[in-house]
Amino acid sequence: MTFRGVAALLAVLTVLPTEGALADPAPPVPAPGPGSGQLVPGVPPGPNQPWSIDTPDQVLPPQVYEPGAEEEASEPADAAAGTYDLIEYVPLSEAAAVAKAEVSCTKLTGPYQKQVERWLKRKKVDGKQSRADCLAIRAFQVKYRIKPAIGFAGPVTWVRMQQLSARKQPNAAGKCPERTYKVACVDLSRQLTWVQKGKKAVFGPVPMRSGRRQYPTRAGWHKVYWKHKNHWSTLYHQPMPYSQFFSGGQAFHAVYGSLYTQIGSMGCVNLRLADARALWGVLKKGDRVFVWGRRPGT
Repeated sequence: MTFRGVAALLAVLTVLPTEGALADPAPPVPAPGPGSGQLVPGVPPGPNQPWSIDTPDQVLPPQVYEPGAEEEASEPADAAAGTYDLIEYVPLSEAAAVAKAEVSCTKLTGPYQKQVERWLKRKKVDGKQSRADCLAIRAFQVKYRIKPAIGFAGPVTWVRMQQLSARKQPNAAGKCPERTYKVACVDLSRQLTWVQKGKKAVFGPVPMRSGRRQYPTRAGWHKVYWKHKNHWSTLYHQPMPYSQFFSGGQAFHAVYGSLYTQIGSMGCVNLRLADARALWGVLKKGDRVFVWGRRPGT
């Protein structure tokens, strides 16, 4: 059996039942606009190729133990500069044109054109790219450092807009149960996570990456049962900094790579290092976790 076959078998053997799951229907994934073709990261990859690396998740539940003082005193390494840059997915033709400095504002309609137009409060929301639309989208991308800033309404631009909309009231729709105790909320549909106590958000919302189609992040109620600051994946032998396990081998943890890959994790809730570090200080063993929705594209 191949390595991937073994990994798939292990994943099947460790699927746990959900408890009180409230699954939303899968949101429609807009098709690329005319002439857009396959979407690819719009900036040539650097030495780490952050959008192509896999995620160092844990398939089997970890061996729980009490880390010693020396281990706990050791902080995970910082991420390299540029690791979490917002790299938009653009048509291959546009990526090539960007590399040659041949395009500054695309004429192509993006897969999230109508949503982006509506968010920007454009006078005409028709889902069709215009010169004025492109300039407005490009201005947003420049402001929030989304590259390449060519006005293409791609998934990263749309996700960033959703994050900004959720900043003040992430639970406006009331889908994460409000309790007198802390609840870590994992919104698979918007790819956001936060912690709330009652109606008040005490952490986040922050961007995340949840499980792919074959290894979904399990919906429903869970509980943080083990925290391991310097955990290493037993499958990929890669670091999983600030791991907080809540369902078998699924955990909140940092990754040293982009969260905006088209493929999801192996089930864990992946976070940027700074966010995982902050969440580490908010959640305690025994705190509750609620997961709902469905990752776009799954």
